[in-house]
Amino acid sequence: MKSVSVESSAPGLLFDPEALLVREPRVLLDPRFLGALHAELEDELGSEPANTTLLQIGFLHGLRDAVNAVCQLAQTEDGGALAALPSPLPTRLRAAAAVRPPGAIELHGSWPERSEASARLASLGRSSDCACAVSAGYTSGWLSGLFDADIAVLETSCAATGAAECRFVAREAAVWRTEPAAGAEALLAALPFAALREAIRSEPAPEPPTRGFDAEAAVIHIWGPVMVIPFCGPDEALQALDLIGRDPSARQVSVVVLDLTGAIVDEAFGAVALEQLIEGVEGIGAEIVFAGVGELSAAVVAELSTPPLLVVKDLHNAIATAFQVARAQRRLV
Repeated sequence: MKSVSVESSAPGLLFDPEALLVREPRVLLDPRFLGALHAELEDELGSEPANTTLLQIGFLHGLRDAVNAVCQLAQTEDGGALAALPSPLPTRLRAAAAVRPPGAIELHGSWPERSEASARLASLGRSSDCACAVSAGYTSGWLSGLFDADIAVLETSCAATGAAECRFVAREAAVWRTEPAAGAEALLAALPFAALREAIRSEPAPEPPTRGFDAEAAVIHIWGPVMVIPFCGPDEALQALDLIGRDPSARQVSVVVLDLTGAIVDEAFGAVALEQLIEGVEGIGAEIVFAGVGELSAAVVAELSTPPLLVVKDLHNAIATAFQVARAQRRLV
């Protein structure tokens, strides 16, 4: 497979940050690839270096996704929605009952689908230790990006060892250092936060966020399985669907959010365009969610012969809903 180079010029990183594996998000969603990756790296590097490499790669993906999400949603009126945005990796989280020191970040959670543990079991059999290194790295990066803090996720039980669930504790690095737990020291040694953040900063900056209907500034955004299309008119909306066929990064899209904020959809060309857009999205096997339907467009949307899957009040809630739909789709596959 040889998808990741273990040669790196970045201090503390065991791989090349420019490797395809580090930049291709779909590899984290394919259980067969994950299982093969576990097996190859363990065979090539040995258990501990392989675990560190997987952890760091997962962190970069999680941090990149969080940074992009924050950038895109930073101008929404409800800033608290950032922390509530669902992770592309299905994750359950709850705040710790008591946190020491007060004000520090501590979350307890699980990966309910146990996808990485299942992939590891299929490729290497039962593990003697917790094995969801990519998931732990991804969640560490995702939370670090959302909270703008150095957060490390320590897996405490793993289905790859025979446990019923894959559970973890997420804490700020400083808290792990003052209140050590088994495995925490090795975890922090494997996560050079400064080098990992620098690797993301050196990447091209994401496009600036857009709000509402602005024909000159409207931008198509893609986060893994979710694609957002601003409605700038019938022709532009239909042309946007071509991106899924032409751009490799868009081919994993399974939910399309059509942002109608500020748009006025007429009963003639606008309605026809919406019908064609819905049919086009369904034609590629995806679902469509409408966001920001105003009073002047609501009647037209309500009369569509083929309605969208959902109509959500505003854009950032529609994006969060789209991720939930994408999760449900993956459970049905």
